[in-house]
Amino acid sequence: MPRPTVKDIAKTANVSLATVDRVLNERTGVRQFTIDKVLKVIDEIGYVRDIDAANLARRREYKLVFVLAEGDTHFSAVVEDNINAIIAGPNTDRVALELLKAPVDDLHKVVAILGTLNNKNHDGVAIMAPETPLIRDAIRKLKEDGLAVVTLVSDLPGSGRDHYVGIDNIAAGRTAGFLMSNYLGQQGGKVLITASSMRLRDSVERRLGFDAYIMEKNHSITSLPSLEGHNRPEVLASAIRNALDANPDVKGFYSVGAGVGALLAMLVESGRMNDSFVIAHDLTPQTKKGLHDEMIDVVIAQNIGHMIRSGIRVLKAISDGAKIDAAQERIRIDIILKENLFHAG
Repeated sequence: MPRPTVKDIAKTANVSLATVDRVLNERTGVRQFTIDKVLKVIDEIGYVRDIDAANLARRREYKLVFVLAEGDTHFSAVVEDNINAIIAGPNTDRVALELLKAPVDDLHKVVAILGTLNNKNHDGVAIMAPETPLIRDAIRKLKEDGLAVVTLVSDLPGSGRDHYVGIDNIAAGRTAGFLMSNYLGQQGGKVLITASSMRLRDSVERRLGFDAYIMEKNHSITSLPSLEGHNRPEVLASAIRNALDANPDVKGFYSVGAGVGALLAMLVESGRMNDSFVIAHDLTPQTKKGLHDEMIDVVIAQNIGHMIRSGIRVLKAISDGAKIDAAQERIRIDIILKENLFHAG
């Protein structure tokens, strides 16, 4: 059965094509009675509008903002580089993209940046930030103002955001648990878990997923308390040094977020590099080098370029009231070893 067209709408509603065009594009000069009649026909015949074609005809440009609460980390740099590459590239998607940044440890500045955004100058915002009441409240205000909002990398489900773009971090943690369990086997042992900050939901969920898998599948593994550096490598290094002094029999190391450099430095310092199994997250110049030099055994990665492009597509869809293609926007979990590093980019 052929798809209904604007001609079908005009014929069924007994109006001109020009009137249908005015209604579809919300132009003036049409009586409310006629608008209601056209909209009723659209609903009855199942007309689905080609939003991209309509926006092209109206020469609409989407004004989108990426707000990053970032630390001085290799991962933040990779995210920023991917956003800037899109900003500098050809604007084939009719998107005016802006990048705004604030230190992750200055949440008041993050909130101040979010407070400058409004529906007169912006269509949507993508946010990468810790989960705190300040951030959640700022996102709720954006939603009240009519902006489309998505969260990146680390979700903020209690904020009222429209959509989350990133990997399933619980599943990523379970994947790490599977890999660690396979390496240690049933003889088990202690595993040290490190993070930049457990205020980041992605780090918390990865830890939860890891612990859940170990509790279900391998009771001979003991997960030690998480160590945090709060974006200060020297703080994390000191915590790792103390943990290794207290637990010289640690066999596995899992970095759920940033801070890989401090972990590797402490393993070298303690002479533990050759008899340890190390899992890290995200492909950065640092983790690539770690894999190449056989200091890291496995990196659990996400395609950052895909994630940024997905964030843009999702914000456009929300702004248009269109359906989000869940299959296209799913960010997969990649397992990267030294052996497939070249193909991972």
